[in-house]
Amino acid sequence: MIVWLNGTHGAGKTTTGAQLRQLLPDSRVFDAEKVGETLMDITPGLPATDNFQHWPPWRQLVVETARRVLDYTGGTLVMPMTVLVEEYWREISAGLAHHAIPVRHFVLHADQETLRARIAGDTVIGPDSPFRLRYLAPYAEAARTWLHTAAEVVDTTHLTPAQAARRIAAAMGSEAAGS
Repeated sequence: MIVWLNGTHGAGKTTTGAQLRQLLPDSRVFDAEKVGETLMDITPGLPATDNFQHWPPWRQLVVETARRVLDYTGGTLVMPMTVLVEEYWREISAGLAHHAIPVRHFVLHADQETLRARIAGDTVIGPDSPFRLRYLAPYAEAARTWLHTAAEVVDTTHLTPAQAARRIAAAMGSEAAGS
């Protein structure tokens, strides 16, 4: 099983994912961004893009890597990864479904003011990351048009990552216990 934590930068995906892993028996965190980083290291580089998700191999390799890890370990993969392009989400989810991998798709949501404040105060990436700020408008558009209907929304505006993780684990109910 995969628990996909979607949402834009500042919503709490990474921290919530680490907390959720502690609550789900036999679970691991798989950061699909590492697949993108591997593709970015290819020399000479792949065609220029502002986001590795635009490369078809990224989407295919995320599916294949998740499948192979689950085949090897079983259990649950917690995947904190922003996917805001509906076509890309459909490709990934169809690929996982093709391999009979169940997915629970959650969107961690926060209002724009909260997201901006979190990005401004980020001590890991650095404050006011232009890259992260650039995704606030596309997130708002995806949320309005498709994302919030394609997933279970957890509003993190007033939640800690631990509280968000507990809500997701509770929403999973017996699925979490049987992973």
